[in-house]
Amino acid sequence: MSEFARTLIAWQSTHGRNDLPWQQNREPYHVWLSEIMLQQTQVDTVIPYYQRFLQRFPGVAALADAPLDDVLALWSGLGYYARARNLHRAAQRVISEYDGVFPCSAAELVKLPGIGRSTAAAIASFCYGERVAILDGNVKRVLARHFGIEGFPGERAIEQDMWTLAESLVPENDIDVYPQAIMDLGATLCTRSRPLCLHCPVHTTCVARAEGRQAELPTAKPRKAVPQRANAMLVLRAGNRVLLEQRPASGIWGGLFSLPELAPDEDASALLQRRFGLSVTTTPSALPPVRHSFTHFSLTIQPWLVVLAQMPASLNEPTLNWAALDALDTLGLPAPIRRLLESLP
Repeated sequence: MSEFARTLIAWQSTHGRNDLPWQQNREPYHVWLSEIMLQQTQVDTVIPYYQRFLQRFPGVAALADAPLDDVLALWSGLGYYARARNLHRAAQRVISEYDGVFPCSAAELVKLPGIGRSTAAAIASFCYGERVAILDGNVKRVLARHFGIEGFPGERAIEQDMWTLAESLVPENDIDVYPQAIMDLGATLCTRSRPLCLHCPVHTTCVARAEGRQAELPTAKPRKAVPQRANAMLVLRAGNRVLLEQRPASGIWGGLFSLPELAPDEDASALLQRRFGLSVTTTPSALPPVRHSFTHFSLTIQPWLVVLAQMPASLNEPTLNWAALDALDTLGLPAPIRRLLESLP
């Protein structure tokens, strides 16, 4: 066992995180659910979602049997909705192809939708004791700083070098403790900004600390201009209800309910006539723009409000839903759309 691994294992027992909800039950379903939720999301944000999911879907069979809309509704606000769709698909695969039992090897786990190499390794090591390496964002940061690895970890060659290093450090014993230790180190001490180097158990052998390069490593992703996009949406309201439209399964906000979009240079009255055959005498009113940042672009939404005296019976397409404004929690809604609807007077 390397001195690096030995030191981290000793540190984890007294200074690591040992009281997170998913650590109390190393059952594969619990670990898998937490690992998917923790992708691109902080622990404090994940915990309440994780707890609500377990309450609603206590096991993989309950999740597999649930309608996708129910899954998306519980996921609403957590972002990166492809994770929820893959979660649902993977649960169905576990039931149909593995008799409801998660595969016990990383090589088999990675075949399930939404499970990458590092997530598969986490499940396999924590639940089945397989000797495999984990390489999530926290681990990449620890390795880059401690071993002085240059280059953006998202580049294929750099990432492959990190995998090779990560695999070489996995000990023969304490297979379930070491990965937790290195992830905890990155999450609590070797943080992205203001790392607590003096409290780090391996600071004496850290290249970044010795050279004063904690802020430089890992190398940042090369910056590109963030594309700006804009669209307009219709807020069609009748009393306490608003018209929502379910988006296609693929693409941005896939499968979620959102507001009908206006075509470029189309106003709300024209959309009502074109899509729904409705003529309105009231002038649509512009609501404050809503801005939202995605991973690869920023979106500005201009909402147009039209208030009807009553819900028209003609609007009965399968993808449409007259949703009650006081029952939005039952639907899967993108975060900016939820904020917009909750701000309506």
